Amino acid sequence: MGVLAGIAAGAILGILLAPEKGSHTRKKITVKADDYADNLKEGFNEFFGNFCKKHETVKDTANDLAEEVKSKAKQVKRK
Repeated sequence: MGVLAGIAAGAILGILLAPEKGSHTRKKITVKADDYADNLKEGFNEFFGNFCKKHETVKDTANDLAEEVKSKAKQVKRK
């Protein structure tokens, strides 16, 4: 996320320092900002999706392990 913010800041500074008409510069900034916002949103959604998948995997593994421990405890208790 920090890298994306740095790239966005560098691009905006480059546009601001370019010798162009103000309205054209503002339009370019708006377009670039929208592009970076979309990229950031996509990156966040991908990160969150991966996090949710891993969370489900860990949860399932923990549940399986808990069931296995319960089963073994019942077996030991019967003996």
